[in-house]
Amino acid sequence: MKAVFHEKEKGMAGLKYGDVGIPEPGQGEVRIKLKSAGLNHRDLMIPNRHQPEDPALVLGSDGAGVVDAVGSGVEKVKTGDAVIVNPALGWHENSDAPPEGFEILGLPDHGTFAEYIVVPEENAVPKPEYLTWEEAGAYALSAMTAYRALFTRGGVKEGTRVLIPGGTGGAGIYLIQFAKAVGATVYITSRSEKKRRKALDIGADFAIDSEADWDEALDGKKMDVVIESVGAMTFSKALDQLRKGGTLVAFGASTGDTVDFNLRKFFYGQFNLLGSTMASTEELHEMLDFSEKHQIRPLIDQSYPLSDYKAAFDYLESADMMGKIAFTVDA
Repeated sequence: MKAVFHEKEKGMAGLKYGDVGIPEPGQGEVRIKLKSAGLNHRDLMIPNRHQPEDPALVLGSDGAGVVDAVGSGVEKVKTGDAVIVNPALGWHENSDAPPEGFEILGLPDHGTFAEYIVVPEENAVPKPEYLTWEEAGAYALSAMTAYRALFTRGGVKEGTRVLIPGGTGGAGIYLIQFAKAVGATVYITSRSEKKRRKALDIGADFAIDSEADWDEALDGKKMDVVIESVGAMTFSKALDQLRKGGTLVAFGASTGDTVDFNLRKFFYGQFNLLGSTMASTEELHEMLDFSEKHQIRPLIDQSYPLSDYKAAFDYLESADMMGKIAFTVDA
């Protein structure tokens, strides 16, 4: 089968497109013939984490397709089922934090940038009928991340005032749509005027320039919740926008892992600082039900065939996209 895989050289130089063996499902596993897959920021990091001396690794955490083979003991999934790939391995029920052994599909296990993938039965989740194949293949990881950060951790509900710095990427688009679906007031930041306009088009109430004076741009309004994934560039500015007793949920650090903030201001403000990581299988099912109820769709910026993986990765690395980048696997 054709696949995008990493081997022999560290970094992007080790990324290749070519033939690898078709996997066979074992006990409790199913094989999916993929129709589409989605890129995530995580995919930029895997080529540096996967070691050159290790066996070739197929990348990718998101995908959708049709089950074409099942292993022994499989009871809930059958050949011909249309499914979304659940990228959460080993995290079943919702819990305060992922359990020991939790992994995300695409390292160390083979991922979705291929014609076929084998996953445990519970990781083949029924595809919502309202989503196209392209949408379904680019849905799960970012939407799960947004759902847990916003609701499980952030407690966002009707009337909540929520700020999303850099809220125009893959998870950001879901954050806007999910928050608006429950009646929250949504503020986003972006350096791009084009992206700010698009964020308003999909439901954000206010969109401000990331490089502006946030106090002035927000006209003194303080936030109940901040959902932070940018990291060093915006963390302290975002924390300054919280009301006393407000909550900041962090799930990413794309501009740097290390931040400085005023600890005295933090404890006098009675702020809550919470971490969040993707989501459990239980939350995935909740998220898909919520999404179908509110007819929430991913925003697909660009779509590429697997063979054009270099262009797709270059576009992802540029950070120029708005929403998701997809691979078409089975046109």
